Amino acid sequence: MRFLSKGRVFWNLTKSSITYQTPNAVVRLRPVNFSSSSNQNDVGDKCQTKQKQKLLQYHVLPLEETLKRFMDTVKPLLTCEEYEQQEKITKKFADEEGAELQKLLVETGCEEKNWLAHRWLKVAYLQYRDPVTVYVSPGMTFPVQNFADTQAYVDYAAKVVFGLGEFKDMVDAGKMPILKMGKHELDNSQFGKVFGTCRIPQRVTDCIVYNPCSDYVVVLFKNHFYKMQLYNCNGSLLSAKVLAKEIKKIMEMEASSPFGTPFGLLTTDTRDNWAEAYEHLVKLPGNSEAVKVIQGALFTVSLDQCMTPEPGQETNQLALQLIHGGGSKMNSSNRWMDKTVQLIINPNGMVGFTYEHSPAEGQPIAMMMDYVVKKMKEDKSFGECGATDDYKPASKLKFCPLNPCIEQWVFIAQRNIDKLVYNLQMEVLKFEGFGKDVIKKLRLGPDSFIQIALQLTFYKMHKVPAAQYESAHLRIFDEGRTETIRSCSNESVEFCRAVDECKGTDKYRGELLRKAVNSHQSYTKLALQGRGVDRHLLGLKLMAVENDLPVPKFYSSPGFVKSSHFRVSTSQVATPYDAFMGYGPATDDGYACCYNPRECDIIFAISAWRHNNITNHVKFAKTLAASLIEMKNLAEHAPPPPPPEKPKCQSKL
Repeated sequence: MRFLSKGRVFWNLTKSSITYQTPNAVVRLRPVNFSSSSNQNDVGDKCQTKQKQKLLQYHVLPLEETLKRFMDTVKPLLTCEEYEQQEKITKKFADEEGAELQKLLVETGCEEKNWLAHRWLKVAYLQYRDPVTVYVSPGMTFPVQNFADTQAYVDYAAKVVFGLGEFKDMVDAGKMPILKMGKHELDNSQFGKVFGTCRIPQRVTDCIVYNPCSDYVVVLFKNHFYKMQLYNCNGSLLSAKVLAKEIKKIMEMEASSPFGTPFGLLTTDTRDNWAEAYEHLVKLPGNSEAVKVIQGALFTVSLDQCMTPEPGQETNQLALQLIHGGGSKMNSSNRWMDKTVQLIINPNGMVGFTYEHSPAEGQPIAMMMDYVVKKMKEDKSFGECGATDDYKPASKLKFCPLNPCIEQWVFIAQRNIDKLVYNLQMEVLKFEGFGKDVIKKLRLGPDSFIQIALQLTFYKMHKVPAAQYESAHLRIFDEGRTETIRSCSNESVEFCRAVDECKGTDKYRGELLRKAVNSHQSYTKLALQGRGVDRHLLGLKLMAVENDLPVPKFYSSPGFVKSSHFRVSTSQVATPYDAFMGYGPATDDGYACCYNPRECDIIFAISAWRHNNITNHVKFAKTLAASLIEMKNLAEHAPPPPPPEKPKCQSKL
């Protein structure tokens, strides 16, 4: 068994992909139906409409191209001596082990539609042994609600559940629009992987089960589990009124009963602890059946116990409740963290998703939230059109009484989650100085502008540049997941130093800002095309592992280690609503920052670890607000050159 240590933090760095596109990679909606080309989705053939998409095969880049770009990204993080050493190590790698591994990867790439997808799932997620709580699973908020009474709370929960069912019906019927980036369609297969999906703990490597044809959800209330039908016996979605009736019945049945055994705590623990506890838990036939029902649900619904946040801490507590539930004495046991989608609803108005990251990025989750919120806001009769009869009533899942073995694992999980909850700190900044509309008017890309602001903030606080992670989607490829945008560049560091040292005029620093933003946009465009650094280098390393070859020393070189130690882990999850996503830091000495750039404001969710004395999440938020204002002023002092005039048409006469 393992207890979490406060100093060991590794995270798979697979947060939600950016949702914006650069001017050269425009996403356009096209009214075409949903399709999925994933073999994993074959389990849903009977209930999901499939349509062929024109998707690219994931390529293997030339080794020379990747290593040249790699050297560009490590230069701002190394001393002159370290860089010279790195040049020698990289050249040796290119000429010797790297060349051999490249041949193996090219051969593999020719044989597979996407050589990365299944390897990424296994290495980045299923073999990851820290808890999915905080380290893997983000929390996605809904706009905060104000429930007048219990009935309003129940009615809202029922409508959200109905909305998710309606969204799933759209996916199953093939009505999700296909996006395009330039001339390339974007893979929609992830939409079919979030409903009915569950991660299962196993020793060394977890597995995932897909149940897209499931017709029920599991409701958690006071640690009790109930199976509740979402569809009637004829396969029709039940109305929100029926769902509200069932939810209210569940709450009334447990109103006077004590809290159930906190089996959900087991799912918050390290994967090895949970895997061992899982083996003992499902040995008993009753437990095995109950767990299978939970795993087979389309999603879970956690009806939480009301908690009163401290004044001024409402948004911070909202994020933390979704990420970890607040600990063993709050709502952490009212969870099943292995489920891809958990809907969390608190009587205090805090609502959102906790989503297990393995099968999909954040886009399907954010789109579900957008869909439900929009429908409930614009359609007063939303939820009334569903079926009202011919359905099975909700039934309670029965677990066997605790035995000493499981009780011990629950105790360990309780101890670990409480430590983790105490250690994670969150500061949500709603920056109201301006939003993406103003940034666009300055003729700068909003996402790149924000990325440079985050780098400037870190540099001001710590006087060194940070390796900064941002994820870019690879959806132009069949089964594409993410590539890393290495946001720290020579241009961004030059700008940060100039600002911190007040070097030159405002116009000079403004020009450096534009160069830094343009550099980030260029790398982003490359990453979206699958021409980043990190996934290719990972593929080469995996070729060594899979072919029983030694892992080259290149992977322990200063440049590789420093440029992969992402002290600032970021992602953009955009929504027009007053909502945001939050998650834990990637490194022991760093920050996580997920942001939602809206037209007139920007919402940031910034986290850091309490035990680390170097980082300060509150100071980071304040410094970030000041950095944004300062950058806006500098950009105004250095307007971009006017675009070249189009040549006038001359008459042939």
